[in-house]
Amino acid sequence: MALESLLTQEIEAGECCTTADAGTGSCCAPGPVLGMAVESAENLAQLFKAISSPVRVQMLDILSRHAGEVCVCDIESQFELSQPTISHHLGVLRKAGLIESEQRGLWAFYFVRPAALEQVRGWLAGIAADKRG
Repeated sequence: MALESLLTQEIEAGECCTTADAGTGSCCAPGPVLGMAVESAENLAQLFKAISSPVRVQMLDILSRHAGEVCVCDIESQFELSQPTISHHLGVLRKAGLIESEQRGLWAFYFVRPAALEQVRGWLAGIAADKRG
């Protein structure tokens, strides 16, 4: 059955917007409402962009499993990547606010910022919950 025919049947049965409603953008039932401010959406998008690389996900995994700080030399030893590439990935995570570092002599020690990860976890838990009642 053609889409137009299905829509006509739904409109006639009162299960969809009427043709008059379609012009105004309103529908029979109340429509969805944004539940997140633009700033919050932008912050989450930056966090997800930072973890969009498998290498960065693995780096976060290493850091989150070690309660404390991990030396950059120990992170580098886990990957077959050049030192500048490792530094780039760590920099992306740091800029997104997912990790921080502390310089100790020649070495940098990295650690996870739990608040940033909690923001991601909280949002994912919220969308995973069945909110239909």
